[in-house]
Amino acid sequence: MSLFGKSNNTFVRVSKKKTIPDGVWMKCPDCEQPSYTKEVQANQNVCLKCGYHLTLTARQRITLLIDEGTFQEMDPDMLSADPLDFKGVKTYKDKLAADQKLTGLKDAAITGYGKIDGRKVVLAVTDSQFIMGSMGSVVGEKITRAVEYATEKKLPIIIVSGSGGGARMYEGCISLMQMAKTCAALSRHGKAGCVYISVLTDPTMGGIMASFAGVGDIIMAEPKALLGFAGPRVVEQTVRQKLPKGFQTSEFMLAHGLLDMIVVRKDMKATLAKILDFAEPGKRNRD
Repeated sequence: MSLFGKSNNTFVRVSKKKTIPDGVWMKCPDCEQPSYTKEVQANQNVCLKCGYHLTLTARQRITLLIDEGTFQEMDPDMLSADPLDFKGVKTYKDKLAADQKLTGLKDAAITGYGKIDGRKVVLAVTDSQFIMGSMGSVVGEKITRAVEYATEKKLPIIIVSGSGGGARMYEGCISLMQMAKTCAALSRHGKAGCVYISVLTDPTMGGIMASFAGVGDIIMAEPKALLGFAGPRVVEQTVRQKLPKGFQTSEFMLAHGLLDMIVVRKDMKATLAKILDFAEPGKRNRD
């Protein structure tokens, strides 16, 4: 749009640019095509053009999977300590405070129980926006308590993992021991005859992939998720070989036996309900 203005008795051409507010449009990180943000959000944060599954928060995952009004959160006020008095560019305490303000979470996991199409389950979800979804003492403790509750109540547990950070370096060996602790709880859960479904999302890496995320009775993933221990660039530099195309994606892992299935987001809840019916027949709406 052009306007004419008068300055010092001389007419000058003035350009008036229309600006678009931030956040109205977004670019898909996979196909790099622009989309209207509200349309992508209405499509469960899945790209309308290529089907790429963008990140969801832990709260959004719970809304997606659990019947409305049935979720009861466990251990909501558990907070991480700073056992190493970790200092760097930013101290651990400052990092925790910043991500608590950013996400509204106390730490990187939400646990609780509810229903999936009427089937009682225990659910744990990690949130990649909180220190990359990494596992420290709080995440490990919350997941362990959720598993132990599921074992006590003879309920299935579903853990939705999304961690680009693995075990949290700020807590040193205390973080690493959560790998063994969560797996030990899941072993007891399995020996009690209960099912564990592991849902992997982009990304699921490091100590989380090497512990509870990788030991499900059934392991499923969303499409094109990055899954593994070290990242592909680290692996390539270590082995000094060119990696196969799609290395460490869900599709590659399914082809090589790590996964049982790949499930698109819109079908996730219905697929979990069918698996629960198959794995625990006759236990729907159990008190």
